[in-house]
This record gives sequence, C-alpha cells and structure tokens, in this order.
Amino acid sequence: MAEHKVKVYSTKTCPWCHKVKEFLNEKKVKFEDIDVGADQKAANDMVEKSGQMGVPVVDIDGTIIVGFDKEAIEKALA
Repeated sequence: MAEHKVKVYSTKTCPWCHKVKEFLNEKKVKFEDIDVGADQKAANDMVEKSGQMGVPVVDIDGTIIVGFDKEAIEKALA
C-alpha cells in the first residue's frame, strides 16, 4: 500500500475522533494526530481547510473529509 500523508484533526474528548483513529490503525495507516483543543494554530488551519469547526477532520493527501466517513476514507486511501 502506498504511503499517504494523513492528518487527523481531533480533540481528546471527541468519540468520533477516537473511532477514526482506531479505523486508521486497523488499516495500518500512519497518521499525524493533531489535537486542535490544545493547538489554536492547528485549529485555525483545520477551519481554513475544511470550513468546519467540528472534529474529526481527516486530511488524506489534501482530500478533506469531515466526520467519520468510512467510505470516503477508504476511497481517499485507494
């Protein structure tokens, strides 16, 4: 499987963020976990990229996926 550049914008208390990260781990996909609750600049970057304040936001090679959308994640990784 090709290496993808994957970032997960999340917070510590978000259950869907945990589900996204579990899913990526199951798929053996390496990702950078960015805690937007602790990093205001990262939060601003996330809003700029996605237009959303909510988490999780997944960035796979520049494809922005808002929320835990298994199909969209699998498609972006294909």
